[in-house]
Amino acid sequence: MNRFSTSSDALRASKFLPRLSQLLGKNWLRALLLLVISIAVRTPSLSGEFLWDDDFLARDSPFIKSPLLALEVFRHHLFPDSFSGHYRPVQNLSFIVDYFFWHTNTFGFHFTNLLLHAGSAVALFFLLQRILRSVLKPEWLESSFISNLAFFAALLWAVHPVHSAAVDYISGRADSLAFAFAATGWILVFCGRERPAGVTRTILFLAAGLCGLCALCSRETACIWFLLFILHTLFFDRQTTGRSKTLTLAVAVLIFAAYLTLRQLPPPRSGAGPSQGWSAPVRAVLMLRALGDYARLIVFPNNLHMERTVVNQENYPSSNSWQHSVATEYLSILGLGFFALLALGCRWRGNGRAIRIFGAVWFTLGYLPISNIVELNATCAEHWLYLPSVGILIFIVGCLVELPASYRTSLASIACLAAIALSVRSAMRSGDWAVPETFYQRTIAAGGNSLRVSENLAEIYARRGDRKRAEALLRKILEVTPEFPLARNSLARILFEEGKRSEAEALFAASAKQSAQTSKTYPRTWLAVVNLSHLLHANHRDEEALAMLDKARADYPEIWEVVSQESELLRQTKGPEVAARLVSVFSRDHWWHYGAALALGRLYAEEGDAERAVAALNQASRLDVHEVEALHLIAQTRVRQHRFDEAYRAQKRAVARQPGAIRQYVFLSDILEKMGQTAEAKDVTAEVARLEAIGRNSQALAN
Repeated sequence: MNRFSTSSDALRASKFLPRLSQLLGKNWLRALLLLVISIAVRTPSLSGEFLWDDDFLARDSPFIKSPLLALEVFRHHLFPDSFSGHYRPVQNLSFIVDYFFWHTNTFGFHFTNLLLHAGSAVALFFLLQRILRSVLKPEWLESSFISNLAFFAALLWAVHPVHSAAVDYISGRADSLAFAFAATGWILVFCGRERPAGVTRTILFLAAGLCGLCALCSRETACIWFLLFILHTLFFDRQTTGRSKTLTLAVAVLIFAAYLTLRQLPPPRSGAGPSQGWSAPVRAVLMLRALGDYARLIVFPNNLHMERTVVNQENYPSSNSWQHSVATEYLSILGLGFFALLALGCRWRGNGRAIRIFGAVWFTLGYLPISNIVELNATCAEHWLYLPSVGILIFIVGCLVELPASYRTSLASIACLAAIALSVRSAMRSGDWAVPETFYQRTIAAGGNSLRVSENLAEIYARRGDRKRAEALLRKILEVTPEFPLARNSLARILFEEGKRSEAEALFAASAKQSAQTSKTYPRTWLAVVNLSHLLHANHRDEEALAMLDKARADYPEIWEVVSQESELLRQTKGPEVAARLVSVFSRDHWWHYGAALALGRLYAEEGDAERAVAALNQASRLDVHEVEALHLIAQTRVRQHRFDEAYRAQKRAVARQPGAIRQYVFLSDILEKMGQTAEAKDVTAEVARLEAIGRNSQALAN
């Protein structure tokens, strides 16, 4: 009996294993695994808060707060007050969607990032399969092995911790947006070529073109995708006819021309930004150093942090001191060795040579723009490897196809172990982004002690009331870079709060005086003028403050904070009519700005012009789908006019937008009482009591 049972179990096992193997070979299951693993590995980031550029891009940007602005984002650069010419309207569109559904709940923003990265991994899996089949001869490799290679390459790419800044950082999603759209567009081209001429094929090609344009409008690196696509089509694809290649090239040129046309919509930047002025020999050294650092990060991603650099300014004041730094050029040696490895792989004859060459070309094209051959805002950055790292994986695939079939099981085991190790490191790295203070402290500890990191950490200390610690850190920054305006403004503000008004005013005045000059090197230099005007107003020197703000408005005509401060001083000194004239000009030229529309409505209301006030406030309510201040003011205005029905409708909208805000219910109840609807007012009052009880219980649990 036992012998029979054992034989039966063995028979079932012998049937189960082949079925499991067959199931795991299904593309849909592998795609699902990539989705689940890509998201699971980086779940620690879901609890992360806004930090760094997130504060503006995902929370404060006026362009993300209403779907009405979906077309307006194409008329602006990503950062209104910056030297960068980043044109990424699709990134702003993604933030519009997140803000609409999640408001300021960072979980939703992070979850979108994870979905985009996971989707990119799935798209890479399907794209690699098609690229391998289009480059390799069909008789060299069976279809299942190609699928295996594509799956493990996509898996290792998905879980690699070097992509942390592109996935765990909300503002870093431009990389995954461009990747997802570009890879999907390329896949659609493959699908379209496989279809016979007809409606379906036309739709696939149109969708591919739209994806390509969206990729370009997500991040500038999509230009590399287009170049890779063209090179693959012209020189590597064995399956495409000459006529099809010509048409593909023509359509790609048209799409790129459309992108260049869209880039003309934003106003041109006034300056080129700061420049290091490095010589050609220094750039050559930095290129090798960056290559060495990237190679090290891909193979052994242990020391990960923002604000990476491969340059020590102390080594480059003269040619003699540069020669003394040769002993420290281990990164350059590593970069040279990595380049030699790629070259040798491309020269190695064999079945996978074409794939190795394509992988090397992919990496090289992705690397050159970030190699320091042109000056960027950093010499090295981990998230810049998001696209080039695929080229390394393709190169490795080209090496693996040369190995005998007997090695394949061992290779799969090694790939699984590598994926596990990289996943653990990615999860640890994702945790670094959860709390801003922890993030900045760990960045500094890992070697990313830049001015921006230190200044951001000082701001956190100041916000929580630890002024002494913030002051010490800011003074340390200014010892290194005395002209750094953000640090000077932050220090002056802290000194003012500590009662050291004379020193604070001196710092603000110096920064304001130099703002025209420092604006060529640093962003947000207008802060000094706004802060100094606050201080002058506190000292009853309003005329001096207004004169300074008037000049600053000419220098910074696009900055609402300057106009807002000047209008407030005008309101207090000369009345709401004068202030309204100033704000109305800005609001007319910046119809999309919620703050300007709200301020204009307030000023008209203070003038007594109720209809113009309501019109401006209605405009403000449409420009931010979550804010209720404009609706609340409309309701107050209509109550004063005894137009209770209109007041009720406005306040009802305010309650719908903030269903947990007690004060909105209280005012709604008051309106219902005035309308004579006592029963409805009691229902609203009961809701207020319920919310207050929930608040008391929550507080009791917290205590």
